Amino acid sequence: MIFNFDTLPLPFNCISNMSRITILFLSIFFVGNIIAQDKNFSQFYASPLTLNPALTGAFDGKYRIGINYRDQWRNVLDTPFKTFSTNLEVKFGLDQLLKLRYKDKVAVGLLFFSDKVGGVDFNTSQIALSLAYHKALDLKSKQYLSLGIQSGLNQRNVNYEDFTFDDQFNGIDGYTFPTGEELPSNNFSFTDLSIGLNYTISPNKRFSLFAGGALHHVFEPEQSFYNIDGNSNSLSSKLFRKISTQVSTRINLSNELAITPRILFALQGPHSEINVGTNVRISISEYSGSALYFGAWSRLAAFDQSGYNMDAIVGLVGFEYNGLVLGFSYDANIADLTRYQQGQGAFEISIAYLGEYESETILCPKF
Repeated sequence: MIFNFDTLPLPFNCISNMSRITILFLSIFFVGNIIAQDKNFSQFYASPLTLNPALTGAFDGKYRIGINYRDQWRNVLDTPFKTFSTNLEVKFGLDQLLKLRYKDKVAVGLLFFSDKVGGVDFNTSQIALSLAYHKALDLKSKQYLSLGIQSGLNQRNVNYEDFTFDDQFNGIDGYTFPTGEELPSNNFSFTDLSIGLNYTISPNKRFSLFAGGALHHVFEPEQSFYNIDGNSNSLSSKLFRKISTQVSTRINLSNELAITPRILFALQGPHSEINVGTNVRISISEYSGSALYFGAWSRLAAFDQSGYNMDAIVGLVGFEYNGLVLGFSYDANIADLTRYQQGQGAFEISIAYLGEYESETILCPKF
């Protein structure tokens, strides 16, 4: 992988050798694994508001509360990357409210996202509001076309106390002198915008199709600490627009067994990724709605116009009971680093509760 130092949160040439190594080490993993420093979960359908704004309210119920946590590179770094998100979605039926013939729905969602990079104490957080309209395309509600939009406020900050510079070295036993480096503000915020479409069709009880796409970071906001005042002479680092598409089907092989093959493609600047795999749902009790999930998929990644390479294999185990959904997954990374370190990867957990269950066509896979 060819690494671009312009994506670092601080100018690379002003930091001591040890700090350069630390930031380079962390940033390579950070950029390489989650595609240009954008938020990403392996259980992508379990985090619908970060996947596609049109999936706001795309669930079997009137409201949904979800939590996602990702712990990455714990066996390689003393302080691993930690990613956390929580969301609340509420869906309203418009057919009765507006006396519509079609069962149109509207949904709103609130998302909070936090990402912490260990070692350099570099944090990114976001609060975003999503709105989606689900338009029924027939009277039997077999098909829906959804349009979603999401607006968010992002904040980035870094703790300079964890850095040392060459001019701080006392020549004997440590970095005890004050630094003369002119550092920018360590905290700034910017707004962001994403839009998305999703199409769902369930012609019968045996088969459903979900297909959608989203455009993230529509206006490519500035994310450099050195350009927060719009100074043309400052260093600039735009957040690339990201295009993502996702397609999944649900095939009910019997009353107890269903499979959900899926594919996710994402392109952001010079980086892209493809996720391909399937989940299996085994019903335990139809009365209580309990079921077990098993899944596996692979992630292919390409950087700087290079060919696709296998980045990771993901395995999932999940459980569903009466509106509560739990998912546990692990990314087994098989990139070049595995030649030197063993056991690195990412652990991820998702928890969701679907309130006031109702059987509707507006669906998306749960993981």
